Amino acid sequence: MPRVFHEQGILFGYRHPQSSATACILSLFQMTNETLNIWTHLLPFWFFVWRFVTALYMTDIKNDSYSWPMLVYMCTSCVYPLVSSCAHTFSSMSKNARHICYFLDYGAVNLFSLGSAIAYSAYTFPDALVCTTFHDYYVALAVLNTTLSTGLSCYSRLHQNSHSTKSLGAWLCIHCTGFLTLQSCGPRGRTEPSTVHLSIDAGTIPVPTTWPWLPNQHWFLEIKKPILCKVIRILAFAYPYIWDSLPIFYRLFLIPGESAQNEASLYHQKHMIMTLLASFLYSAHLPERLAPGRFDYIGHSHQLFHVCVILATHLQMEAILLDKTLRKEWLLATSKPFSFSQIAGAILLCIIFSLGNIIYFSAALYRTPEPELRKKET
Repeated sequence: MPRVFHEQGILFGYRHPQSSATACILSLFQMTNETLNIWTHLLPFWFFVWRFVTALYMTDIKNDSYSWPMLVYMCTSCVYPLVSSCAHTFSSMSKNARHICYFLDYGAVNLFSLGSAIAYSAYTFPDALVCTTFHDYYVALAVLNTTLSTGLSCYSRLHQNSHSTKSLGAWLCIHCTGFLTLQSCGPRGRTEPSTVHLSIDAGTIPVPTTWPWLPNQHWFLEIKKPILCKVIRILAFAYPYIWDSLPIFYRLFLIPGESAQNEASLYHQKHMIMTLLASFLYSAHLPERLAPGRFDYIGHSHQLFHVCVILATHLQMEAILLDKTLRKEWLLATSKPFSFSQIAGAILLCIIFSLGNIIYFSAALYRTPEPELRKKET
């Protein structure tokens, strides 16, 4: 079993590292150390789909622009559990498939983060911050955060060596420049470097190879510095959450007693507690770290993390729904609802840049290492 498939404190229950797609699907009905990881997100996915479809049925989508942010949030809350369950299902097909599956998972989580920011901006901002400069730029910066977070979380699967800093710096320059260019001027013509083609099920995607900062396959060695990689990944997800939650922190802790302190506040508090618990479980690897081999199938930290994340999402959804209902009259009188172009633009930018990150890092997996190339030539 390649070490890249090993998880701390998990000794047994691993699937074959080169499983077929059919075998991966059948593993949903077999007891492995991934089985409950899959089902703890697959079953809630259908629950959130039911809530989303119910909301669609009860909303006049064409005319009720006030409800659009809520529908976007509920849609993204369906996406991330589905992508997560698919990532855990197919991650044993190969080393490359494992990396790409989790790249997609990171992108879906950040899309949900943006959906949360859009809903917070529309319904949960405290009275004192509505229509301020912070409010005006809140969602735009959330889009940038999701782009950087997806890239950093993908980068966290890289081995940290002397070349990786240069690669990260170039990656940051490209993404920030691209974000600003797309925001202000739109696409510009440029000279295309020589390319290879990355074969994916959906088609063929050109991938540049002449750029010296494109990560090399040898850098995907997460096992060499797992603690550092874990810290980077946690920070990559923590700072978008902190940014998204700034209005909630301000509302709960800085201005108690104002009109925003309604029945939703209790749900916001519970959501924060559940999110902190999920973060602790994800980073601490408890309880399997204390008793390796005893929680391989049931009760290890990633399963508990999934449960806490789903409960946190449920509490967050209830809080946003309450704010949407209880503050509707005041919000409509004070601020202008999001337009379709604003919402669609933010989501589209997030998807484009997240997919760009995923393709960028996936390209490294398909580059032939130089030693192997020399062997083939001889």
